[in-house]
Amino acid sequence: MEAVKQQIQAREEPVVPTSGSTRAAGQRGEIVIAGLGKVYESKKSRFAALSDIDLSIGSNEFVTVVGPSGCGKSTLLRIVAGLDEQTDGSVTLDGNEVIGPGAERGMVFQGYTLFPWLTVRENIEYGPKLQGISTLERRAISNYFLKVIKLESFAAAYPKQLSGGMKQRVAIARALANRPKVLLMDEPFGALDAQTKLDMQEMLLEVWEKEKTTVLFITHDIEEAIFLSQRIVVMGANPGRILKTFDVKLPAQRTPEVREMPAFLALRRELGQLLKH
Repeated sequence: MEAVKQQIQAREEPVVPTSGSTRAAGQRGEIVIAGLGKVYESKKSRFAALSDIDLSIGSNEFVTVVGPSGCGKSTLLRIVAGLDEQTDGSVTLDGNEVIGPGAERGMVFQGYTLFPWLTVRENIEYGPKLQGISTLERRAISNYFLKVIKLESFAAAYPKQLSGGMKQRVAIARALANRPKVLLMDEPFGALDAQTKLDMQEMLLEVWEKEKTTVLFITHDIEEAIFLSQRIVVMGANPGRILKTFDVKLPAQRTPEVREMPAFLALRRELGQLLKH
């Protein structure tokens, strides 16, 4: 383990200023899910986790999927990530079929997946280092994202020294440091306390607006879905399927006051009733 740590651990180098987003020009991030199905089979049973899922997500769109436990939300996300394989249908990203994991898709989970033996800066630079990006450019990337996630003073800290919200900020920065077209998020704020969750939602929208990355977000929290999204997909279970899609007709600038708007409250009621039944 020590040998692995020594090979992975980044060196301290002079700080190099950077100007603006690391997202490559011309990237699209358009997802098309067509006729998607997933069946788990054993000698004694057959379970349809997903059935006939059709969904298109545009470049730089923020789409959230909500639904009851067991409806296949995470399974859908894992298939888009290339971590699981569908039984039927297809997933394409910018016209190319998804057949496995790829650097163009970043993923953030609910659990904190940071490397504990690396500092905050080294965690953010981990992906670019594997890609062979130079030390100076890696430092520019980490400087940029440390500023974006407001953790510049914690660059040399280790994960054990961070709060839960801070760890998730670093996880988001680490995913974006690879310049993905798409950010896939599986209930990333589910384990946080209520106030930290609200702060993280606002931070995520700020990052999304800067990075212009397509986001597919999974949550159980209806208010979180409305606050973050441009579009909400509601799934039902047995088998997992899309029940209805809602356009979120709220101001593009999502301030805390948005949560008290009549349109927000009306959509919350409608979503609640749909999920209840």
